[in-house]
Amino acid sequence: MSPEITKHNGKAHTSPLRSMPPPSSFTPVTPHLAISPTVSVVVPAMNEAENLPHVFATIPQWIDEIVLVDGNSVDDTVAVAKRLRPNVKVVTQTGKGKGDALAAGFAACTSDIIVMIDADGSTDGREIINFVGALVTGADFVKGSRYASGGGSDDLTINRRLGNKVLTGIVNVMYNTKYTDLCYGYNAFWARHLDVLNLDCDGFEVETLMNVRAAKAGLKVYEVPSHERNRIHGESNLHVVRDGFRVLKTILKEWRRQPSAPQPEPTAQPAADRGVA
Repeated sequence: MSPEITKHNGKAHTSPLRSMPPPSSFTPVTPHLAISPTVSVVVPAMNEAENLPHVFATIPQWIDEIVLVDGNSVDDTVAVAKRLRPNVKVVTQTGKGKGDALAAGFAACTSDIIVMIDADGSTDGREIINFVGALVTGADFVKGSRYASGGGSDDLTINRRLGNKVLTGIVNVMYNTKYTDLCYGYNAFWARHLDVLNLDCDGFEVETLMNVRAAKAGLKVYEVPSHERNRIHGESNLHVVRDGFRVLKTILKEWRRQPSAPQPEPTAQPAADRGVA
């Protein structure tokens, strides 16, 4: 069975709050909005000192924890991060690649919810509330989509767009999902699902691995629209052909594995919208 995907356009379309523990305290987000779970944001970074001021400026002050995973930068990435947010938690990456960095960052998180964003300025931290809103109102795993209504990208080349479309289609056929965007690095999930996701890859195929394993485990997956911006400074380490083949290899490898957990029956569409507590 595939997870249910609900398009999330500023409102959370959900089923009952089965994911929420009894609230003991609330974190104010706006004068009219508060949440009870704690939230960690993981930022993998290598030589992103010039971009971090832009990235950190978009991360809301109500976030409980920022975990910067430093990929052995040779610039002032760590010093800049500490200057911007003195309470930032810095993890020094011992391996290589984005997947390895995220695994290290996730392991260091102490919050109920984990959000992953990029350090190049392409993901907007002000969208975090949309991801958290979907989680606290019923989702297990929330994935950003540049193709959902309200989303978009300033950075997708023709080759990247075509490759993403083909790979997304393959996953949807093989895993009976309805994803609109497979290879995007803006995602959030409840920390209790880390064991199910069980990251064991090194590179940019990490987002695909997370999306496939969420589907195999029967997690309730929601998509929220997200707008990807251009990298502000520096050059990307992404190589379209090489990393595209790594994504395809990951899809096929996961297909050969047994499902990680029994698949639940699909849940019904929610009867009404719910807001954040």
